[in-house]
Amino acid sequence: MKIQLEIGAGRNLIRSYGPGRIVVNQQAYGGSVIITPAEVVSDWRPRLFSDLTDADFERIIMLDPEVILLGTGRRLQFAPPSLTRPLVAAQIGFEVMDTGAACRTYNVLMSEGRRVAAALLPIE
Repeated sequence: MKIQLEIGAGRNLIRSYGPGRIVVNQQAYGGSVIITPAEVVSDWRPRLFSDLTDADFERIIMLDPEVILLGTGRRLQFAPPSLTRPLVAAQIGFEVMDTGAACRTYNVLMSEGRRVAAALLPIE
């Protein structure tokens, strides 16, 4: 799906998403990715929801977001509390949604100037 939001000059904007790809600004990514307004982490390890570990969430925390959006692929899946406990301890907001919804929500929060991180698993 193509997104036509044109707010956020100079920041990472998700332009489109679909099976096997997420386009940030003019760059397409084919795997799991973490996106913040200032940075794209294209080597985020998990490929599937079942691959998520504590270390994957620690990687996101290091980016110092105020809120994390976890895009779980084509369908919504909830992370167990054991994985999200470090986010609560760090007082970081956390929302889980399918990857398409996470892409759209990221753009809105980014355009509002929020310190948001979208941790996106690919849509298969």
